[in-house]
Amino acid sequence: QVQLVESGGGLVQPGGSLRLSCAASGSIFSFYTMGWYRQAPGKERELVAGITSGGSTNYADSVKGLYTISRDNAKKTVYLQMNSLKPEDTAVYYCNARQFPAQYWGQGTQVTVSS
Repeated sequence: QVQLVESGGGLVQPGGSLRLSCAASGSIFSFYTMGWYRQAPGKERELVAGITSGGSTNYADSVKGLYTISRDNAKKTVYLQMNSLKPEDTAVYYCNARQFPAQYWGQGTQVTVSS
């Protein structure tokens, strides 16, 4: 069992930056593939970025070069650095941990990009 708690969301102006954190507890964090997803109002949840237990990363095309996912296994934490934010990045951002067949979600953190 894994519990995930996101933090770091908030209101930011266009062009600004935020860093989201996801603290995990419970199971062996380093074994899990971690991901950040987001869901905007009226839209489906989408994968933003993922990082495997070995540190390989992948990104949605819309955030490549702008967002960076990283993990600190000693702290059981995964991060999402978001730069050059746009209004269309506004969404609830969710942390995800998966190791087949299990999957866990955090409660989400709101990111609002607006002037």
